[in-house]
Amino acid sequence: MTTLLRAKQTQAATGLSRSHLYNLVSKGLFPKPVKLSEKSVAWIEAEVQAWIDSRIAERDNVEGSK
Repeated sequence: MTTLLRAKQTQAATGLSRSHLYNLVSKGLFPKPVKLSEKSVAWIEAEVQAWIDSRIAERDNVEGSK
């Protein structure tokens, strides 16, 4: 079953502000939200977790190359 995260949950998981999330989405640097209704969206938890994991891997690769 796919779990959806609302904006506040996504913000809490990533530590990013709402405006920064949407800025990253517009640049193709963060997963796009799923439209639930005319005024609400949510992110797929697995995609958000994959994004977080990629940030950790990037950090580890940078630290490992020093």
